[in-house]
Amino acid sequence: MNRTLPWAAALLLAACSPALNWRSVPLAGAALTATLPCKPDHATRTVEMAGVPVELAMAGCEADSATFAISHAALPDPARADVALAHWRAAVLARLEAASVLSEQPFAFAGTLPLPSSVRLVAQGRRADGAAVTVQGVWFARALGQEVRLYHAVVYTDKPRPDVANALFAGLNLQ
Repeated sequence: MNRTLPWAAALLLAACSPALNWRSVPLAGAALTATLPCKPDHATRTVEMAGVPVELAMAGCEADSATFAISHAALPDPARADVALAHWRAAVLARLEAASVLSEQPFAFAGTLPLPSSVRLVAQGRRADGAAVTVQGVWFARALGQEVRLYHAVVYTDKPRPDVANALFAGLNLQ
């Protein structure tokens, strides 16, 4: 009798968390499909990026003690894309009290622009209520016609969860 098979099946089942029900979610107007572990809520608001007001669209949800969010905006001036991504990254970190960047590396995949501010980072800080938070996020851009589309995907958790962040970022697909 093969005793390996039951153990292998048990390990596979343990890796599947019922709290994370991953699904493909097309983001309207983004030319992007994301894989999220929960049904997202959607919102839009006007923000300033690189000195220009833009319509920022967001999709986000909470599952398994984590918050998942994907945001995107169209920037009419492609020459300002790198500055806008850097500003966006700084704004996210500024919302964390005592933010400390633990790691940062370039982030690009087929179809995205190779900008210096296209990065993946892990940072730790404090939420507004003082609770510890780990941020695992990516910022990237792509050219679409005469404009550039900017993107940000992020996972907020109490402690680093690279497996969950890797799943979110691997599920980002340009269309």
